[in-house]
Amino acid sequence: MALRPTLDFLLYDWLQATDLAGRTRYAEHTRETFDAVLDTCERIAREKYAPFNRLVDTEEPRFDGEKVILPAASHAANRAYADSGMLSAAQDYEEGGMQLPYTVEAAANAFFALASVSINSALLTKGNANLLLVHGTELQKAVFARNEFAGRFSGTMCLSEPQAGSSLSDITTRALPDGADFQADPLGPRYRLTGNKMWISSGEHELTENIVHLVLAKIPGPDGKPIAGTRGISLFIVPKKLVDTDGQLTGERNDVALAGLNHKLGWRGTTNTLLNFGEGKFPVRGGAGAIGYLVGQPHEGLRCMFHMMNEARIAVGTSAVMLGLAGYYASLDYAKNRPQGRPQGKAGKDAAAPQVRIIEHADVKRMLLAQKSYGEGALALELYCARLVDEQRTGDAAAVDEARLLLEVLTPIAKSWPSEWCLEANSLAIQVHGGYGYTRDFPVEQYWRDNRLNMIHEGTHGIQAMDLLGRKVLMEEGRGLHLLSARLEQTAARAAGQAHLATEVASLRDAWSQVLQATRAAWEGGEPVRTLANAVPYLQAFGHAVIAWIWLDVACSVPADGDARAQGRLAAMRFFYRYELPKIGAWLDVVARRDSTCLDLAKDAF
Repeated sequence: MALRPTLDFLLYDWLQATDLAGRTRYAEHTRETFDAVLDTCERIAREKYAPFNRLVDTEEPRFDGEKVILPAASHAANRAYADSGMLSAAQDYEEGGMQLPYTVEAAANAFFALASVSINSALLTKGNANLLLVHGTELQKAVFARNEFAGRFSGTMCLSEPQAGSSLSDITTRALPDGADFQADPLGPRYRLTGNKMWISSGEHELTENIVHLVLAKIPGPDGKPIAGTRGISLFIVPKKLVDTDGQLTGERNDVALAGLNHKLGWRGTTNTLLNFGEGKFPVRGGAGAIGYLVGQPHEGLRCMFHMMNEARIAVGTSAVMLGLAGYYASLDYAKNRPQGRPQGKAGKDAAAPQVRIIEHADVKRMLLAQKSYGEGALALELYCARLVDEQRTGDAAAVDEARLLLEVLTPIAKSWPSEWCLEANSLAIQVHGGYGYTRDFPVEQYWRDNRLNMIHEGTHGIQAMDLLGRKVLMEEGRGLHLLSARLEQTAARAAGQAHLATEVASLRDAWSQVLQATRAAWEGGEPVRTLANAVPYLQAFGHAVIAWIWLDVACSVPADGDARAQGRLAAMRFFYRYELPKIGAWLDVVARRDSTCLDLAKDAF
């Protein structure tokens, strides 16, 4: 795959991932073990995923009245991934894991997202199991998390409801103690859940023996009514099939029923479901409702679930990146082979002259450079975030705290920026193909459809934007923002020593100054409603400035007189600075002025 040289450069030349082997946790690893993992994942993705990407798009999941049917290729890919050990790659050796740095794990998983994001649904299982390792009891870890890491069980996250969408404070799924001795169950305090959950990825299938649903629900307060807002939300393990304390299936189905499959624009190979909990289709002995086991403390469910949500947001961003790069590789190949037109100028007027490949045209180069700058810049950001996760796991106390704060600020960008701009890359890939681009003879139309879902997955742009401007840049008196500013300045100072980067250094400092000034101006009025009305333009400008910083940091590791790949990286960096970074002025203008055009418009005016 064309991806490997880029990953190798970012991992080893830029992020110096081999230095992680100097940490106690990763001491048994070397460049050779990292490469072996990358080789294995690249091979599996090439053999088990890529050839079936179109198949799973056209043969959508279907329900036969008893079970959900998926193509045999999905079963084979799921089994190959589980057998590779990647489900538990970052876990302790004692857990059967590899103690692999998350940076390397993230890079290895990129091959699967590139080959077929629609088949690659294992990341929810890992996030589910990782949450239980942090917040679950010892028995919950043994019965549920470890069987997920082993590939026996798979996992979901069940947040949204048909009437609530992203407004989690409005969920109505209820959880009632299952009898007077509900706290006596060894798997955790046992509750009975009733309600509906919508948009549940991988919510029903036969790929694994069991499905472990993590479900948000409300336990009634002393007055018997659900506690209003997010404060009343608790988290529960609700298995599709009931298990004993050894993790073996009891033979009894839990009262979790498929209410319907959602037929989506993209990601068609992954089931997306509406689930009914406790409707009585599969009644469980001893009471009404689906059996669920409390995770953590009552009313702290959202705090627990955010552990999985943040992990899922970075995974969504990475999926968006890889779809953008898949389109780039496809359109690059097409542009190198498609003859059309003649050079501009006098020679181009000779109709008898041979046609040139379309990659010779400046506008096609523009579209390819845009795709490269979006995709490779965003990939570098995702790997940088992964490196921060390793710092959280193995750094000293100060480094752990810095990594935590930087991830808080960068996570909304890591999720949202690729989902917007790598989607634009897919649109440009279609444009490079011309009319062929929107036919099914070429893969780029599917890449666009698959990627369009990522702007909504795990929190829309509006939610990420309000999180960034309304919370993340302000939290702990702005410490995260100050830390990010310091990292940007470190990069600028390092790049200033390389003459060929001087223009970009000045541009980055100016752009970041604009971001900081707009941040202050946005909050000076003391009117949060007006401030947050322009949160999305703020998110876009902030994201562009972050990607510009990442590109300059990458460029510091690229020799000015390097080979063709090096020159391509520098060209993509320059393209981003000259064609993209200047856009932030217009976005930040409405932010700084707290423009109320959208806020004030009456609904009748539409």
